[in-house]
Amino acid sequence: MSAEQPILEVTDLVVEHGTGRRRKRAVDGVSFEIPTGTTLGLVGESGSGKTTTGMAILGMLPMSGGRVLFEGRDITRMPRRERCALGSQRQVIFQDPYSSLDPSKTIGYTLAEPCRVAPREHRMTTAAIADRSAMLLQRVGLSPDAARRYPAQFSGGQRQRIAIARSLMLSPRLIVCDEPVSALDLSVQAEVLNLLSELQQDLGLSLLFISHDLSVVRHISHAIVVLQGGRIVEKGSADQVYERPRERYTQTLLAAAPVPDPAEQRARREERQRRRIEERQQ
Repeated sequence: MSAEQPILEVTDLVVEHGTGRRRKRAVDGVSFEIPTGTTLGLVGESGSGKTTTGMAILGMLPMSGGRVLFEGRDITRMPRRERCALGSQRQVIFQDPYSSLDPSKTIGYTLAEPCRVAPREHRMTTAAIADRSAMLLQRVGLSPDAARRYPAQFSGGQRQRIAIARSLMLSPRLIVCDEPVSALDLSVQAEVLNLLSELQQDLGLSLLFISHDLSVVRHISHAIVVLQGGRIVEKGSADQVYERPRERYTQTLLAAAPVPDPAEQRARREERQRRRIEERQQ
């Protein structure tokens, strides 16, 4: 973990959906921080509030309460112009590689899009955009010629690599990864996770990695926060939460995650049975 000031500090975040008496808290008092250059895994089942948390941090959903500091600056109370200027430093990779890319646009057009809407100080010439697009396509394992092709010509894993390249166009400091591998085959998941780890190491990126799968999060995260019903039920280092989960909900999430090794799956089942016996005896 870095000893520097955290790149992101979230304090008592509240997000509500609906109006009037039908208002419901999707996120209720969530607090965490991400040290610079590290990955925080945000884990929970569907409806736990994990994606809502990520979208609120990016400014894509309104907050009802709390505070978000990005590199020490309070973006929740920042004027809109300054907040938009910081938007280039916070990017997102969405879950579905098939719907996140416009099928009618070339990959080159898609990669250039963040540059066209960026604040003036982050804009580049057409030639510079083309050069950066080619460089990033190579960096994520694709040919620069991919810029002339369309999304339908690529597999799901390749499309997600393109989405990663797009998120890097403006040299962000923080990337919110919203279930970026859940729609991919297991072998492709490993490739994408390894790529994200390499990019983090090479570029000094900080990641908020959102997932329902604790086993996936463990391999890329330095720390893990577990959400249930919009609230934090457990948090700690990745090894601590994965190897010694304190809360029953976290244990249930772990038990629900499939593993390819039958022996390991059997050992996990026996360990859960042993813990239940010990709890009854207490």
